[in-house]
Amino acid sequence: MSRKKDERGDELRNLFFESAYELLQSLNESGLALEANPADEEILRSVRRAVHTLKGDSAACGYQSLSELAHELEDVLSPSVGQREGGRLAEVVLSVADTFELLLGAYKKNADIPSTDAVRKQIRELLESGEGAEPKTAVRAGAPAGSGCEAQFAWTEYEQLMVAEALHRGEMVYNIALRIDPQSAMRAAAFQLVRNVLHGAGTLIALRPEDNAGAANVDLIEASLSCTETAEGVVRRCKIPSIVKDVQVVRVKAIESPEHEMIGDILEAQAAAAARAAEGPSAAAIAAPAVQEKNAVATAVAESMLRVEASRIDSVMNLVGELIIGKSMLHRAIMEFGQKYSRDPLHGKLSDALSFQSRILEELQKSVVKIRMVPVEQLFRRFPRVVRDVAKQCKKDVALELSGESTDLDKGVLDTLGEPLAHLVRNAVDHGIEPAEARIAAGKPARGTLYLNAYHQGTQVVVEVRDDGGGIQAEKVRAKVVARGILSQQEADKLNDREVLNMIFAPGFSTAAEVTEISGRGVGLDIVRTVLERLKGTVEVSSQPGKGTTFQLRMPLTLASIQTLLFHVGGRMYAVPLSAVLEITRVTEPEIRRVDQKEVLQLRDRVLPVVRLSRLNRIHAVGKSKRSFVIVIGVAEKKFGLLVDSLAGEEELVIKALPADLACGDLVTGASVLGDGSVVLILNVNAVVSRLSRTPLMEASA
Repeated sequence: MSRKKDERGDELRNLFFESAYELLQSLNESGLALEANPADEEILRSVRRAVHTLKGDSAACGYQSLSELAHELEDVLSPSVGQREGGRLAEVVLSVADTFELLLGAYKKNADIPSTDAVRKQIRELLESGEGAEPKTAVRAGAPAGSGCEAQFAWTEYEQLMVAEALHRGEMVYNIALRIDPQSAMRAAAFQLVRNVLHGAGTLIALRPEDNAGAANVDLIEASLSCTETAEGVVRRCKIPSIVKDVQVVRVKAIESPEHEMIGDILEAQAAAAARAAEGPSAAAIAAPAVQEKNAVATAVAESMLRVEASRIDSVMNLVGELIIGKSMLHRAIMEFGQKYSRDPLHGKLSDALSFQSRILEELQKSVVKIRMVPVEQLFRRFPRVVRDVAKQCKKDVALELSGESTDLDKGVLDTLGEPLAHLVRNAVDHGIEPAEARIAAGKPARGTLYLNAYHQGTQVVVEVRDDGGGIQAEKVRAKVVARGILSQQEADKLNDREVLNMIFAPGFSTAAEVTEISGRGVGLDIVRTVLERLKGTVEVSSQPGKGTTFQLRMPLTLASIQTLLFHVGGRMYAVPLSAVLEITRVTEPEIRRVDQKEVLQLRDRVLPVVRLSRLNRIHAVGKSKRSFVIVIGVAEKKFGLLVDSLAGEEELVIKALPADLACGDLVTGASVLGDGSVVLILNVNAVVSRLSRTPLMEASA
């Protein structure tokens, strides 16, 4: 049964938005590169490719405003404009990229289309500024006056590749030469009219001249067009009275270029290598170095990526989670069977089958988790544009250095991390890095530097945002905390400098001297902490006055499943992530003492705060017993002892989110189901640490 038309339309629409946002990111990156090298033809070609693809795709989906704006932008994407206008061209490209993003957001939400008049005015100003420019001798004037059209069709490498791709898809491609009527007084207007006709006839692959400025000095227009019409139909379309005098249309049968010959050589070399490999490993080993470099190009040409919706992967992950629960149930049933029929040979067979299933299930889970993993580069690559815009708005010179882009992270975690990381980057540029004059006076380079780094640490991913700015003064933060009533003066005086710095994440806190469009409203950093706690992660800040500030964000690799330690408290079972457990010990009640109204335990030469679950909201109290277990838990540089009644062992749990009316505040991260059907609550140890962060006795694990 074929799918309905609207379902196919939705699929096409989703595919368009996915590719459009990738093209938009590419356009931003090329725009930044164009700002540094405005006349670089390779960068201009990269911008043209992105804009041309966006134009065609948006037109196919019926998004005319975006398509028309892309069409207008193509007029100024030429080396002559880049040489003449310099950074102004890059500014227009980046402004158009912002407008593209607004248009895509409106199309996606079916909202009102924003106005594009402002950015179109910028494009027109660029075009008009070149009308009085002296014509360059590099522009080819075409054939001399006469009836014939002596065209050359000297397309660039990229345009030849586009022609070859169209031919490979089975499309008809025509090289078209149009001689402008010598009596036509307005060559630029005639060129624009011809261009519109060609766009209406099909997909315009190449055009000479490229813009209106060049059209004022040529008699011949050359184009390469992919369409479904016959050559006669193209001729009829292009014969514009009083504008076009002669038309020549030549159908392209095949195109030969060094690039395509090279690709053919690569494929032949690969086939020969495969044949030699079939004959013997020695021959293949000898041939491998000869084609190694070409194989790299072939790999780039080949399309090996498969796009899958994240919801489908989530569905598979949920099914794997259910299989893990089913494995636990089967394991428990086999244990009970073994207790009753220990000598039955069937018990051994069932145990072997369970072991085999467990190995396969473990590999399946790892594979699905890897599918969900994406490099942090997908998040980092958006920040060069953010840093550039904020620095320009603040009139600062700031460089961005990235490292650890290949670090993998769960796609869901990565998407959620975008907002808090953007807050930190903007704040660092706005009032973390000093103006150039202040930096020079302090003996620093005029250009400030912002560093983004990511790396794995155990089962967590650490993302660092570091700047070489003026740093944060702890005493200034302490005074603000007291002034805003967040803490009393007595409470604030008990905090050390590190704990004081972490108070900047309190709601409504800000050290900005004035309110700007970027920061100073008292919002942002509290959002960072809220989002990180939602991700079962933590955020900490460290700073050295005059040297800079570092924000460290820690979060789990994935939120799907975890290895846990199970324990009982007050007749109910709980779990903590096994990666957070440092050690387990036993204590008696007299060994727990009170210092400054807080319970502590001396463990060897260290003093640990003790947490009873009775101190946490809506959780049963610990039962009174002569000896209790203490689970020593460490998170980042903090650690504490969790007092429990008894231990129940280790088990891998699939995390299930709890409804808001059932969750025990922020201290329970979720729940899971055991093999016997019982429910276990999973503690959020990061939230426990956050709750205890004002405790001066919180032990550092250094």
